Amino acid sequence: MGCALGEKVVGLRWAGKPRLRCARRLDDPASMTIPLTGPRSILMLGLLLAPGYAQAGWQIAQDGKAGCILIEQAGATEPEKAAVRELADALRQITGTEFKVAKVVEIPERAIIVGPGPIAAKYFPELNLASFGWEELVMRVKGEKLLLAGGRPRGTLYAVNRFLQEQCGVRWWTPWATNMPAKGTLQVADLDVREKPAFEYRAPFWHAGFEPTWKVHNCVNDSFPEIPKGLGGCIKYKGHAHTFYPLVPPEKYFGEHPEWYSMIKGKRTSNHAQLCLTNPKLRDFVVGRVKEWLRESPDAEIISVTQNDWAGWCECLECKALDDAEGSHSGTMVAFVNYIAEKIEPEFPNVAVDTFAYQYTRKPPKTIRPRKNVIVRLCSIECNFREPLDHRSNASFMADIEGWSKICSRLYIWDYTTDFTGYVHPHPNWFTLGPNVRLFQKFGVKGLFEQGAYGGYGAEMAELRAWLLAQSLWNPQQDDKALIKEFLEGYYGKTAAEPIDAYLQLMHEASKGVSLRCFLATENQPYLNFSTLSKAERLWQQAEEAAHDEPEKLLRVRMSHLPVRCAFLRAWSRLRNECAEQKGTWPLAESRKAVAEEFRAVAQGVPDKEWTHVRVMSEAGQTVDTFLKGFAEDPPETKNPNSK
Repeated sequence: MGCALGEKVVGLRWAGKPRLRCARRLDDPASMTIPLTGPRSILMLGLLLAPGYAQAGWQIAQDGKAGCILIEQAGATEPEKAAVRELADALRQITGTEFKVAKVVEIPERAIIVGPGPIAAKYFPELNLASFGWEELVMRVKGEKLLLAGGRPRGTLYAVNRFLQEQCGVRWWTPWATNMPAKGTLQVADLDVREKPAFEYRAPFWHAGFEPTWKVHNCVNDSFPEIPKGLGGCIKYKGHAHTFYPLVPPEKYFGEHPEWYSMIKGKRTSNHAQLCLTNPKLRDFVVGRVKEWLRESPDAEIISVTQNDWAGWCECLECKALDDAEGSHSGTMVAFVNYIAEKIEPEFPNVAVDTFAYQYTRKPPKTIRPRKNVIVRLCSIECNFREPLDHRSNASFMADIEGWSKICSRLYIWDYTTDFTGYVHPHPNWFTLGPNVRLFQKFGVKGLFEQGAYGGYGAEMAELRAWLLAQSLWNPQQDDKALIKEFLEGYYGKTAAEPIDAYLQLMHEASKGVSLRCFLATENQPYLNFSTLSKAERLWQQAEEAAHDEPEKLLRVRMSHLPVRCAFLRAWSRLRNECAEQKGTWPLAESRKAVAEEFRAVAQGVPDKEWTHVRVMSEAGQTVDTFLKGFAEDPPETKNPNSK
């Protein structure tokens, strides 16, 4: 176990059993390579890959009997106490035995020490845990002691959860699905790992991943929704997006101060407009408003000062002159936000001001540079998500991320990972999620907001995307395709995973050449043809049959089957005609009304299983009932697939 391929080996020593030290700087891909030069390096790599390597390690339990105790240290914080409870509960479930938790100074020979404190300092004096970053962690064995600790507030919790995942095989697929392996004998690598996440801010914004405990288990730290302080807390925004009008409400201020709002075609207006970002009095007013917001929310670490969700930039002489000089409307935006950030810094030195590089402000300015306490969130909304973002179809985005990465010390990304017009509909972007996160790391991005189907349960492959993104945001250098396979087998079962994996491959290949946007609003995409969808339907039928004897997994498969049924319902008549023309075999019931009722039966869910209830099918809030309303009657057949 210990180090995986792609992590730098910084030391090995032999004392009757192998020991591996790993220095993981997940925020630095250049540090995550294994040098393979000379026979000694090849021998080291062979040892790492040897099947028996991980077996010669540190023993936690033997034949269902605990082999160590757990130590909660004096002065432990609430998150560190939670980490001890988490570890004790997980080890009990894995081994079938209780582990004693002690709060003592003198400890027995074999113990797992959790968190920083006097005992950690005594047995691991070489580690200055007080200097660790707030999410940095260490997993270290020394003799009969195993240390799981990290910086505050979240490092120790992350150390325990990463240990349980990497060393013990625990997987928290979703809030309702966990893999807790049964191992009466449990031993882990004689390891020495120190790591921190690749990104300071990590938000896989999918409804399936909103539950706070799941977020902590998977090392997610955004505040949507908030993670309680007792579980380590989170990075809190004040405001989050499109805050110009919440900061300066036009219904309150336009009448008295029309000059604070955009001039468009020679007229001041607040109708689908922005603010006049060069107006000195407006700037000072917004400084005051930002300070008010921050005083109301003393825990906020980032405040959003962001454009409205439309165009309407100001065309007054001052704004136009600055934007023209900078070659982009980001000129006035960054100048405005820099002013706000400078003025609030004395009172709020640890708060960053967040703004967008979004649509008309996406291109970086020529000469103005964001201050060190300014975050620029570059948004990928116009991109083709069928391909990685460094594909030629996304050349303009690549030019912008390269430009911003050169001038912005805290560059964040707002990325889009669903079809907002059809949550419960095929959207084959699965194989670009991992490559895109690696690309963001390459350009020095510090934070990622991966916006998905946030309105409710039932979105297409939502659980896969949430988990895959959480894993990738911690360490982008993992093999994302291997992670996808692992999730499919763990969540749906190995037999059902095979046709589901084939479905992913099918849709990916069928969508080749499609510009896959995050607002498609059409059922007539080339990959949604009868030939492809009939194969997709049969693959999901195979998956249901494979999961038939496991009711819980069958529920998961049926929920994930809904998007293909949705595609059939949305394009029923066209698909029937294509089937007839191709002399194909129709894979569903002949009645659209009957298929719609089957859809409804699955979407209405199971009592006491909230995740099985589909309530919204798009960002606009389309309900299942509204969607199915149009299918109450069967349409007339123009071409009957069964006619001779």
